[in-house]
Formats: sequence, structure tokens, C-alpha cells
Amino acid sequence: MTTRGVEWLSAAADDPAGCRETWADDPCAPYALAAGRFFDVVTVEQRVGMETFDQLLHRGLPFGPVALDQKARRVGFFLGSRSEETFVHHLAQEAGTPPSYRYLGRGSVVVVPGPMPMTGDRYQWLRAPTRRPIANPLRPVALATILIASAELLARVDRYSEQYPSAAALALPALEGTTTDEG
Repeated sequence: MTTRGVEWLSAAADDPAGCRETWADDPCAPYALAAGRFFDVVTVEQRVGMETFDQLLHRGLPFGPVALDQKARRVGFFLGSRSEETFVHHLAQEAGTPPSYRYLGRGSVVVVPGPMPMTGDRYQWLRAPTRRPIANPLRPVALATILIASAELLARVDRYSEQYPSAAALALPALEGTTTDEG
């Protein structure tokens, strides 16, 4: 995380100077910040969150910082403050069923990783803030769309795994379809 990323995140704290002091003393330390001032956060279970993160990244879609809580097994996507209406609207526009999520806005608190978490720490950055994110109205739209697509992809993979629990089960229909000509 860059100095500008630390400044942006710490500005959301009730005591910004105290937050920066905490991180200067221990850059691994997580810190509780108020959501709704500079950012809102959408959290989802880790499996859907990791797939969503991967899809957003590889498709070059707009998204902001992303954090992982390893103990709670949840991924948090940072949006601009007051993005809930846009996010919920576009979530409802998608054809699939949205995964379970929590929207953390005004009145909520989110624990963020320190600027330099260690491997194995409970809180990790998947994508740390490098500066104050530029307002982008497409960020909640992209997140809503890819969240549903990722949840549907994982549901399909789960159904496939139930139908074909092993490589042998997968190969059996293909082998049954082959015949040999003898004589």
C-alpha cells in the first residue's frame, strides 16, 4: 500500500492521526474504520468473492480495493460511499440469483488490514488502495454483474461435481460411446 492509500484509508477513521500512528508503529495491524464516509463495502463469502475478484481483474472491469478476512472467510469490495442504490438496482437487473451479501454503508464499521499485512494474518489485501479511488459510477454496476455471474459459475461447477464426482465418472460416458470392430 502506498502513502496516499494510507492517507485515504486513515481519513475514514474517527481519529485519522491515531490510525496513522498505529500503522507507523505496526504496519500489520488491522484497524476498524467507519464505512459510509469515503467508502462503502460489499462483503460476500470467500469462494464467491475470490471468483468475483478474479473475473473483475482478468476482464479489466473497474473495481476498487478488495480485502480478505480469512477467519470469517469473507471478501470485501470497496465502493464509493452512497453506492448502495446503484449496486442493488443493478443486482436486481441481472437474470441470476444474487449470492448472499452484506452491504456496509453509513453507520457500519469495517476492519481493514494494515498497510503491510504478513502472510497468514487474518486480514489481507487482495488489492490494496494506492490512492483515493477515482469516483467511477461503473464500479457498483461491474461488481453487481460479476457477483451474479461468479455465483452462477460456482453453482454450475458444484452441480457438475455432483454429476461427475471423479475423473472415472467423467470418462465412463465417453468410453461407453465407443465401439470396436472385430472381424
